[in-house]
Amino acid sequence: MEDGMNKSRSNLWTESSTSPCNSTDRVFLAKAFASVSGFNISWFSDNHHSLTTTTNCSNPPISVINLSSRNLTGTISWKFLKNMTELRTLDLSNNSLTGPVSPLIWFLPSLAEINLSRNRLGGAVGLPKPGSLFKQPASPVRKINLSFNRFKNFTYFSSFPNLNYLNLSHNDFHTIFPSWFTNLTNSLESLDISGCNVSGNLKPISGIQFLKYLDVSNNHFTGNFPADFPPLVNLKFLNISFNNFSGFLDTKKVQKFGESAFIHAGNLINLNNTTTTPDLHIKPPSSFLVLAMIGVLIFCMCKKRKAARKNKWSISKPIGQIPFRVEKSGPFSFETESGSSWVADIKEPTSAPVVMFEKPLMNFTFKDLIAATSHFGKESLLAEGRCGPLYRAVLPGDIHVAIKVLENARRLSHDEAVAMFEDFSGLKHPNLLPVSGYCIAGKEKLVLYEFMANGDLHRWLHELPTGAPNVEDWSTDTWEIRNNGAHSASPEKMEWHTRHRIAVGVARGMAYLHHARSKPVVHGHLVASNILLADDFEPRVTDFALSREDRVGGSTEDDVYNFGVVLVELLTGQSGSSETVDWARKLVKDGQAENALDSRLRSGGDSVSEMVECLRVGYLCTAEMPGKRPTMQQVLGLLKDIHPSHNFI
Repeated sequence: MEDGMNKSRSNLWTESSTSPCNSTDRVFLAKAFASVSGFNISWFSDNHHSLTTTTNCSNPPISVINLSSRNLTGTISWKFLKNMTELRTLDLSNNSLTGPVSPLIWFLPSLAEINLSRNRLGGAVGLPKPGSLFKQPASPVRKINLSFNRFKNFTYFSSFPNLNYLNLSHNDFHTIFPSWFTNLTNSLESLDISGCNVSGNLKPISGIQFLKYLDVSNNHFTGNFPADFPPLVNLKFLNISFNNFSGFLDTKKVQKFGESAFIHAGNLINLNNTTTTPDLHIKPPSSFLVLAMIGVLIFCMCKKRKAARKNKWSISKPIGQIPFRVEKSGPFSFETESGSSWVADIKEPTSAPVVMFEKPLMNFTFKDLIAATSHFGKESLLAEGRCGPLYRAVLPGDIHVAIKVLENARRLSHDEAVAMFEDFSGLKHPNLLPVSGYCIAGKEKLVLYEFMANGDLHRWLHELPTGAPNVEDWSTDTWEIRNNGAHSASPEKMEWHTRHRIAVGVARGMAYLHHARSKPVVHGHLVASNILLADDFEPRVTDFALSREDRVGGSTEDDVYNFGVVLVELLTGQSGSSETVDWARKLVKDGQAENALDSRLRSGGDSVSEMVECLRVGYLCTAEMPGKRPTMQQVLGLLKDIHPSHNFI
């Protein structure tokens, strides 16, 4: 497939001859990339571009930005790019950029191509849901490549009348195929949504008449082939492999698209070229074939039910698990996304048992962990923290876990590690994420936790749809128009009650660590990314099991300070940096705490005064002198008193 988005360009930006010469594009570009490491505004000086025509412009407008493969890391402030009205092409591919993408980018009046592929961008992609109060302008964008990122949700692409190329492949949408695809019928020629963990029916794209390239492989699609597809006569490339389609397949289709296009595509009946219709639609099969097909389906259903009854209490291989080959003998090396690696120095993967505290009769080994993570592949990698890489896995028996490799525990002996894990398994509280199990493979110590699908607090506040308010990310079905412009937020993020409940839950968990035992358990690294959210948004503090080995010298006073930082982050919606804390503390001290509150929080009644009071608790926790900070037990009491009806446990 011709991408067209990764064309090599010798210049980073080019000049538009029809625009004024006093452009401030470079100023806006510098602001947009202010938080991006590796960016250098000097790349956009006169000495770094070539002009096709003679010009006396000292500050020409920027029309092309090509920063592909520049080792850029950090989060872009997209709102500043909206002022670059002459920008036609934006290529930021193959970097390590994070955070959400603001929908404002799609409305740049001249933008035609955008390539953000192979980054670590998250949240939702698309536009806000159209409504009666807001009419979306049409986007001029023709080519969009967002592949190989960490996007979690579709919104809408219904206002792209010129779009002819859309690549959303290799993200983790984990959702139903959206119905708004029916609007992409005018000019779309290439669509790639492979490897996106999408389910549902493809009927929304069946009306796209001019599609030439279609890849929906490696998803969970269902429906009828070819009835639910665009006209196959126009397609030059098709891949529907690794899905759950049903329908009919003939030799002509196999010859046209290749056998690899239909591998494990579902229950497709091969008609052995019994049809001769030129538009590739299948004539109704004979009654004998119908009876045969019904018989096959009944047989498969009976076999599946029989297998389910047989394996109900046995340990079986998870559905969709990718087969792998284990070397005859170790050591076993695994590489992470950042290029680092870790090594399990054992000869046989079955020689390292997995100890499960809650399910002691489940006999797992390191080999099961390799299989459940596709050989600890990058597609299973959730994050790379300061303590080591974190993987998602589904163990036999449909047990969903997160597996963390403890890089800082390598110096521990086998017996010391066992004692540490056994000790931590006894720390049980509704607001702590307990250690579910562990595996010791040579010097590597792996700890297993219950998998929390909602992710962590930092991601919820800043990376998911409607993250930081300055990003202006419209990305949920619930959005509204305010007097100061369009702005959206998920119902949970807008609810002060939800954030207060999270704060109280975290305080409970930390108070348990500090006061439940004769000797306090110091967390040592309480940050928003170490606070996971259950389905009901009840917080679960994690990573406390590593405090002994990774954070020697930490104190309960340090934990209280870090909790105060998290509290400031919850109330302001800003990242928990020292600058944010200093800014919030100054406003509280000056009696202007209300000005620090997150604009996404709904106000009404006594809510503002409650939020201000909560921010004052954060002020107390972040006192410079450790002796002036309250204990976590006192913090919990203060937070509970702010709104007693929020105390659920």
